[in-house]
Amino acid sequence: MKLTLYGRREWITIILLSAIISGLGVWFRWWWLSGVSVIFAFVLLSFFRDPNRRIPTQKGIMVSPADGKISSIHHLDHFEPLSGPATCIRIFLSVADVHVNRAPCHGQVASISPKPGLYLNALNPKSAEVNESNLLVLVHPIKRTPIAAVRQVSGLIARTIVCGVNVGDTLQRGQRFGMIKFGSTTELYIPDAARPEVSVRQGQMVKGGESILAQVNPSLFPEPSGTTAITIDHAAV
Repeated sequence: MKLTLYGRREWITIILLSAIISGLGVWFRWWWLSGVSVIFAFVLLSFFRDPNRRIPTQKGIMVSPADGKISSIHHLDHFEPLSGPATCIRIFLSVADVHVNRAPCHGQVASISPKPGLYLNALNPKSAEVNESNLLVLVHPIKRTPIAAVRQVSGLIARTIVCGVNVGDTLQRGQRFGMIKFGSTTELYIPDAARPEVSVRQGQMVKGGESILAQVNPSLFPEPSGTTAITIDHAAV
């Protein structure tokens, strides 16, 4: 099981504690303690798994920025970070989902905006509006026009948002850029200028970097070089 570097501190701690507890169980012949420790560690480590994904190579598409279930698809008359109307596709991440976030398209990071807030249960519709969040805006590397935004939202259990990129970085479609530890909500915003045609429905399960969420006008979007590769493994840094 491949583990994300974004959670390295946590999973190293889990492994060390499990080894110590298992060792004590063997020393005192409390075999049940060793067994419980190993099982519990495996469950916790699964929160930090980071499988490789087959990134679609078609032109004019937006892929999912997270694993989970589509909880809402709605239109905004004006979304300030994208300077106009936009479509929002909201994804709910349960504790059983992969928690790594990925770029929906090729673009340059124009801004990263963390916002303090509450820690309501992600099942509460208000949580997406009032919880702690981090907004990543992507622009065309040359034209500098906004092409997408991804918002990481914390939850009741998920209280640590990780963003591993900086303003000015150029991301490839499907590239890892962070995670929300122990799940919550991730939102993809697509400007109306991109003429998005949503390809998913509410309640549908999606995979980060692999599931196509929308078709967009390809003439308005940059295409990464070397898109002939089917599997892209961008390691977290």
